[in-house]
Amino acid sequence: MPALTTSTDRFLLHGEPFRILSGAMHYFRIHPDQWADRLRKARLMGLNTVETYLPWNHHQPEPGTLVLDGFLDLPRWLRLAQEEGLQVILRPGPFICAEWDDGGLPSWLLAVPDIRLRTSDPRFTGAFDGYLDLLLPALRPYLAAHGGPVIAVQVENEYGAYGDDTAYLKHVHQSLRERGVEELLFTCDQANPEHLSAGTLPGTLATTTFGSRVEENLAALRAHQPEGPLMCAEFWIGWFDHWGGPHHVRDAADAAADLDRLLATGASVNIYMFHGGTNFGFTNGANHKHAYTPTITSYDYDAALTESGDPGPKYHAFREVIARHAGVPEEPAPAPAPKLPVTDVDLDHRAPLLPYVRGLAAVRTGHPATMNELGLRSGYVLYRTTLPNSGEGLLHFAGGVGDRALVFVDGACLGVLERERHDETLVVRVPHAGAVLEVLVENMGGVNYGPRIGAPKGLLGPVSFQGNALEGWEARPVPVDDPAAVPFGAYETGPSAGPAFHRGTFEVATPADTFLALPGWTKGQAWVNGFHLGRYWNRGPQHTLYVPAPVLRQGSNELVVLELHATTATRARLTDSANLGPENTW
Repeated sequence: MPALTTSTDRFLLHGEPFRILSGAMHYFRIHPDQWADRLRKARLMGLNTVETYLPWNHHQPEPGTLVLDGFLDLPRWLRLAQEEGLQVILRPGPFICAEWDDGGLPSWLLAVPDIRLRTSDPRFTGAFDGYLDLLLPALRPYLAAHGGPVIAVQVENEYGAYGDDTAYLKHVHQSLRERGVEELLFTCDQANPEHLSAGTLPGTLATTTFGSRVEENLAALRAHQPEGPLMCAEFWIGWFDHWGGPHHVRDAADAAADLDRLLATGASVNIYMFHGGTNFGFTNGANHKHAYTPTITSYDYDAALTESGDPGPKYHAFREVIARHAGVPEEPAPAPAPKLPVTDVDLDHRAPLLPYVRGLAAVRTGHPATMNELGLRSGYVLYRTTLPNSGEGLLHFAGGVGDRALVFVDGACLGVLERERHDETLVVRVPHAGAVLEVLVENMGGVNYGPRIGAPKGLLGPVSFQGNALEGWEARPVPVDDPAAVPFGAYETGPSAGPAFHRGTFEVATPADTFLALPGWTKGQAWVNGFHLGRYWNRGPQHTLYVPAPVLRQGSNELVVLELHATTATRARLTDSANLGPENTW
């Protein structure tokens, strides 16, 4: 018998009544050296369980592989949770949403022509089954049936908002069972009849998601499922942010009052998010409803723990609420972690990007290839061809770009195209026949929700000038995996005229959390000691990047910035507080 079961209206853990008091924290968004700290803080707030998604695209970057180390060392995270006395809920997908690149679906799978995602298409289910064949043996010791902390596993994720292929849901359910998952299985959908009808399975516990209107939403779940424990599997206490939008926050007292109402009903809860963390590197997702809107680097989410792991107002408010309903540990609430003193960093070495990339091997095609066709999962591609005619004319990009492009003629930047604005044309003046056209395209993050998951990146169709199609293209991926390989030279006199890598060093007496501010810079990426912090953009709302203490070392440290635009800036600053932008309270 599994460790966690259900009776008519409650959960039973090893046969005893058990209310799930859970908080979401994604191990892959937190530096591994900080996992134990975050789990301890979950217990001290009064939680007895933690919940996490599993990002298929990172655990299996290529077919037949499985990555379980570093940020993806899920077995280690599970051991640490168990050592802290916490139960665990796993949400392996296949689809996770999570504001994560492509909703967690692997790029190699998305590249399969005409594949029907999240359906009974045997190419999709077969790929997921192959992933489970590798993943679940590694996780078996951590399942409750084998003495581990994992007490429940989700079947798919909010499927009722996407499709109605019940046979597909049954396949996912059966795939988990056939591979040894004896633990409680559940589905999770928004609390309306249509979603619950399409996204649930008879005989499988249904849970729901909401952030307010507690009684109304639980009533909708009860109407759909007359018996069984009530659980809000995502109690939304904050929200995520898009570039160019506000920083979303929710009043702590308001969120705590709704948590109090929820717990007063006897229902179980998973707080989303207990700790949000960071979309380090190129991991952020995007939404695309009326327009493409990429998610920022921070996944602070206005959670109970801040992005840097400090207890925020909600932490203390929730701890008081939980104490009224279930009790909390007698230990005091944790204090904020120390921060690095404010430190200025002179970026006194520079390597212009375009000359560096031009010297790399190219893929040659007649028409421009998409990033997907080039086998690239993220980052940048520099496209290059020649313009046969001189004069002023319309440069047309059929289908637009995915997702943002800087356009150069003979090395001079003539404009920017953005998917977000549906840009497809640019008026340019070509100085002479044979002038070189270069287009630097940035993947800003894969869509993570809805029918546009897997939308292509790069140049999305033919490019023409003055009505004539341009042929003979070269494509060069921009190497960003190893900043140490960039050929830096001494800083050149005067402002940077175009995209360039910039490097500087700074001293640290005692490593501590800090936040990178880049006033005067426009848009790009940043690394500290080779660790990829992620994307910055002066569009906001986010104006600092979180630098985890474990990334730093005592003594000399290195900062590398890839700035995409011309700049006169030569300095960055490490600050002792985050700046996530103007707030929008909901």
